[in-house]
Amino acid sequence: PHGMLLDRLAEQHVPVYSIGKISDIFLERGISRHVKTKNNADGMQKTVDAMGEQSAGLIFVNLVDFDQLYGHRNDVNGYAGALEAVDAWIPSIPLKGADLLVFTADHGCDPTTPSTDHSREYTPLLVCGNRVKPGVNLGTRATLADIGQTVAENFGTRIGAGVSFLRDIQKGS
Repeated sequence: PHGMLLDRLAEQHVPVYSIGKISDIFLERGISRHVKTKNNADGMQKTVDAMGEQSAGLIFVNLVDFDQLYGHRNDVNGYAGALEAVDAWIPSIPLKGADLLVFTADHGCDPTTPSTDHSREYTPLLVCGNRVKPGVNLGTRATLADIGQTVAENFGTRIGAGVSFLRDIQKGS
């Protein structure tokens, strides 16, 4: 759609580093550089590597195992183990200055349901960073576009949909 976040960032000359299948999902629109991944561990390592290489811009990551290996396969224990691995990885993420780290999903994929299809539960929204107030409850958002609008505002631009929550989470605001 017109006004998509990645298009807006490209117009602003903001580099977008895609890790995993993001470039495929967005048909490479607005992507400056992309790397494929083998699994979540590879994606997490490539994220840390990208943060060391890239001084500015958006690093957009898809950790594919949640969907591909565990959600669609109804593997509750595998899903739980993958969540624990990501949780253990978080402290090693080299956040700098105004970096925002946003965890979410583009759809549900509940491994506890009998179906192997995407599911309709709310997706997580966790945001952290050096300038993020701890413990802010962002509530149930009306749309995933709220995340896009927040990222857009963080880079000084806007997109066509969503309500930014950047001011709600920034320290000193």
